[in-house]
Amino acid sequence: MAGDADSRPRSGAGNFSSSAQGGGMTVEECQNMIQRSLRNPMVKFLKEHLEKSGCSIGSNFIKAVNCEEATAGGYVAGGGIVVCSNHLQIQDEVTQVVIHELIHAYDDCRAANLDWTNCAHHACSEIRAGHLSGDCHYKRELLRGFLKIRGHEQDCIRRRVMKSLAANPYCSEAAAKDAMEAVWDVCYNDTKPFDRAP
Repeated sequence: MAGDADSRPRSGAGNFSSSAQGGGMTVEECQNMIQRSLRNPMVKFLKEHLEKSGCSIGSNFIKAVNCEEATAGGYVAGGGIVVCSNHLQIQDEVTQVVIHELIHAYDDCRAANLDWTNCAHHACSEIRAGHLSGDCHYKRELLRGFLKIRGHEQDCIRRRVMKSLAANPYCSEAAAKDAMEAVWDVCYNDTKPFDRAP
């Protein structure tokens, strides 16, 4: 999920409270896991490339919150990353959210004209985040109950892009699908800042 051009989150990331709900963890537990995730090699790599691209990340760039809507986290243009503590339970989930959202932050940093209200721009960043973050690794898909072996990664990315775009008030379902298909090849094959998809 990514944020609007006017720095407001698209969905649940903006509606938060102070106590754990929905079987997740507390904000404090999540904040500790965020700190541990900063030692992950992929997180370090993405943070380094954000800095190299001219976008500094302060100590409060990634923060834990409790979200009212069912979302794992989000990137807010100009505001940073929120990780929804009450919808996550383990370190791996927190690290995955941080990686996914850092890819959105990288896209926002490197593209001066990225417009989160534009369905194609939003779709492109979601395609890249889904492809490069490992969100759609076959083991994660099996744990979600999706048993398809061949072609699972692209199906998973498409499903997750559509879910994220559904939260964008500027994208109807038809516009979201058309935008995703229009940018798919270019965005799926854009692996920056990686040399190839991890």
